[in-house]
Amino acid sequence: MRELNWKGSGFMRIVALVGQKGGVGKTTTTMNLAAVMAKHSRVLVVDVDPQQSTTWWAGRAGEDLPFDFAADVDPGHLLRLRQLDYDTIIIDTPGNLEDTSVLTAVLDVADFVILPLNPEPLNIAPMLRTVTQHVAPRGIAHRVLLSKIDRRRAGQLEDWERLVDEQLKLPRFSQCIRLYAAHADAPLEGRVVTQYPDTRANSNAIYDYTHVAMELMSIWANETSRVEAN
Repeated sequence: MRELNWKGSGFMRIVALVGQKGGVGKTTTTMNLAAVMAKHSRVLVVDVDPQQSTTWWAGRAGEDLPFDFAADVDPGHLLRLRQLDYDTIIIDTPGNLEDTSVLTAVLDVADFVILPLNPEPLNIAPMLRTVTQHVAPRGIAHRVLLSKIDRRRAGQLEDWERLVDEQLKLPRFSQCIRLYAAHADAPLEGRVVTQYPDTRANSNAIYDYTHVAMELMSIWANETSRVEAN
């Protein structure tokens, strides 16, 4: 674990990546969204998932990560995250339904929750349970992020957009994360999306996470404007 510098900072955002079922793209989104945002701001990724997938990925990357990283943070430290000198802190949370105490500690400090959802029906119930039992009662701003979308399957994206919008009635990102082999290979290679080789397919992969980051910043800017107007 990196030695954290408890200096204190100005305004920051704490983002929790939440998905209480494995395989939805939580870790991939944590690492790649952090990489994109680190191009213009100070970013820390914190891994509190006992499975430590993010930690393993960061270990493969070594000193090449474009953001700071900390693993195995004591739950008591979560309440002190705002004392750190970062613009954005992204937290990868447990990927199962058993570690609710850790999830609770994270959500108590989070400003925003991202809920990755890949197009598998069995992932819907755990996500809904997470929103209704943990996220919504706290009034935390949140968005579903459709991930692992296979554009070779006609209508898949549109069907899942309608499902989230009309049946689940949950807010979602307009941008989705498409299915690319580069994302699956990245942890073993120790790469994040901003370090992918310059190919046409990789440019699309970079586009997806870049636009999710832009959308997130736009959401925050609109929230700030509303607060200032009031």
